[in-house]
Amino acid sequence: MSARILIVEDEPAIRDLLAINLRHAGFEPLHAPDAASARAQIDAALPDLVLLDWMLPDQSGIEIARKLRSDTRTREMPIIMLTARSAESDKLGGFDAGADDYVTKPFSPRELVARVRALLRRRAPEATDDPVEVAGLRLEPDTFRVIAEGAAIKMGPTEFRLLHYLMKNLDRVLSRGKLLDGVWGDHVFIEERTVDVHIRRLRLALQPSGHDRLIETVRGGGYRFLPQ
Repeated sequence: MSARILIVEDEPAIRDLLAINLRHAGFEPLHAPDAASARAQIDAALPDLVLLDWMLPDQSGIEIARKLRSDTRTREMPIIMLTARSAESDKLGGFDAGADDYVTKPFSPRELVARVRALLRRRAPEATDDPVEVAGLRLEPDTFRVIAEGAAIKMGPTEFRLLHYLMKNLDRVLSRGKLLDGVWGDHVFIEERTVDVHIRRLRLALQPSGHDRLIETVRGGGYRFLPQ
């Protein structure tokens, strides 16, 4: 369940350095040397976060950020600008274009990884491997375990991802379409009723501990994971 980080950077040495450090931190790095390659990868499947260089051979990172923010599909995708431009006006321009964070070169790889983690926790909590616990139910992404009152609960990988997404979006009404995009990926085309099938299986897995009560069906809305 590693978060997928798209590195949009035309300098191979920097791209490789970023990839090595992200991989060591448990992320899955993706590579794009220019705007066209980045767009193709994003169209194929949304990454969890984009590291975006300002100066690219075919288009500026500022233009890319603006386009991503103007598209409903990519509007919420976390973006960190990574650039040698350190003037205050440049930073303000990056934030105005839609960047969530702005890191100047040269940079500390450890600090950058910390910023990636912090942004994912804030903008895409389901993409992190942090354990989450609600009403005595604990989910550990890194060990693929679900524990209720000290006892392990067995479930399939899809139900595990679905539970993780629900618990990380606590008390929010999530439509079937939102769950499909968040759990299966927006590049996978399956019917919305598939969500209902896996919700049913998830409830059955949680039934022995009584935690199935936390999954609420919201008429006309979708599903919500209750805090207690």
